[in-house]
Amino acid sequence: VQLQASGGGLVQAGGSLRLSCAASGRTFSNYAMGWFRQAPGKEREFVATTSWSSSATSYADSVKGRFTISRDNAKNTVYLQMNSLKPEDTAAYYCGASNMFTRFASHYNYWGQGTQVTVSS
Repeated sequence: VQLQASGGGLVQAGGSLRLSCAASGRTFSNYAMGWFRQAPGKEREFVATTSWSSSATSYADSVKGRFTISRDNAKNTVYLQMNSLKPEDTAAYYCGASNMFTRFASHYNYWGQGTQVTVSS
């Protein structure tokens, strides 16, 4: 699976962004999809994940209630709607594809390139 993330940018605190991750190659609907982020000098951290059918989702506590993950299997795309953004959300955001519904980055088989999100105070 090849993954292409987009939608990052510069936004003021309290604003919103929607990230997209387009997949090609293997059957997108076979995979759970996740979003992770990595700030400079920090490890990659889990943000959100959705099962292949969207029947299950999971969020990091730091984004719960502000971010929403969704997918459109017909378009081979997963989204991350980010509302009420905070400066601490600043990071490079990565999408990943996994054979299992998981929060662990090591369980993801495929990764897209990062898309930078910068939230100014």
